[in-house]
Amino acid sequence: MSRARTLVEVVARALAELPEEVSVSETPGQDSELIELFTAPGDLGRMIGRRGRTAAAFRTLASVAAEKEGCNVTVEFRDGSPNDGR
Repeated sequence: MSRARTLVEVVARALAELPEEVSVSETPGQDSELIELFTAPGDLGRMIGRRGRTAAAFRTLASVAAEKEGCNVTVEFRDGSPNDGR
């Protein structure tokens, strides 16, 4: 588990109304890793924020954490659980 994934998960659980519904998956790729953040349907707006500012902050924090490990990350936000087939 990377620092970036851990950081995204901790911050997301702190922001969510339903922290037990927060799930984070990490998929390695050729050029960068993909971090997917799954939340309860009502919490997705909290993760994105007004004008996407919270989402931008998530991406910035994850990028800095990944840079310390020598890799790049992409953070994507998903509505629902990873088992929903999305």
